[in-house]
Amino acid sequence: MDFRSKLAAVWQRHDSLLCVGLDPDIARFPAHLKDRSDGVLAFCKGIVDATADLACAFKPQIAYFAAARAEDQLQELIAYIHERHPAVPVVLDAKRGDIGATAQQYAREAFERFKADALTVNPYMGFDSVEPYLEHSDKGLIVLCRTSNPGGSDLQNLSIEGGRKLYQHVAALVAGPWNVHGQNALVVGATFPQELADVRSIVGDLPLLVPGIGAQGGDVEATVRAGRSAAGTGLMISSSRAILYAGKGEDFADKAREVALATRDEVNLYRA
Repeated sequence: MDFRSKLAAVWQRHDSLLCVGLDPDIARFPAHLKDRSDGVLAFCKGIVDATADLACAFKPQIAYFAAARAEDQLQELIAYIHERHPAVPVVLDAKRGDIGATAQQYAREAFERFKADALTVNPYMGFDSVEPYLEHSDKGLIVLCRTSNPGGSDLQNLSIEGGRKLYQHVAALVAGPWNVHGQNALVVGATFPQELADVRSIVGDLPLLVPGIGAQGGDVEATVRAGRSAAGTGLMISSSRAILYAGKGEDFADKAREVALATRDEVNLYRA
């Protein structure tokens, strides 16, 4: 099943727009996992098993695994998700941005080594930095558009020819000529609900990955009302730290589930 089909199915099956971010910071692990050689994998498996039925996607951030020398554990984690929770797509959050042969290798890393369903990429170098990923026609390409950080305005909010903002131009490209296989999506932050609404008006029902709720303080109601599609879906609303570190003891996974459930249900209040 291709990325868009898998995502559409899980939106309905789990009645959820919640994307659970997997950003494993060993310094914040429960004490019983900090010194384990497989602690990253054990921690993430606990979170995954506790939240899988509440999630529309899992989003491991590759930097956390690489910094902990745990890329092999990331590979094993994604294989575990595919085996135990096959309905839930995996978005590898790497924000790759390069051209030609280098981009081809990043694509192989994401889709052949890690076997992710989708990958986040940076469009700053233009279409030839995106094109190599399109060789994997069933995989999702999630392109940075209007990011949740304040500094995103330095470039993304610049006015270009015709008065359109740069992020609006990116949205139109990704939903239009760059969407070669119909598997594209965009990253738009919850911290900018008006821009989120602008993007939705440009891209129709294209999926949007929306970071910025939870620890970053984005407003859930404003996010859902601005970004939902006509069908009441269209969003992967990502929360990482608020879920991952809700508990500090051996019951960390149970605490994570409580927060994930509350977040999923809060999001659902505003979908209609």
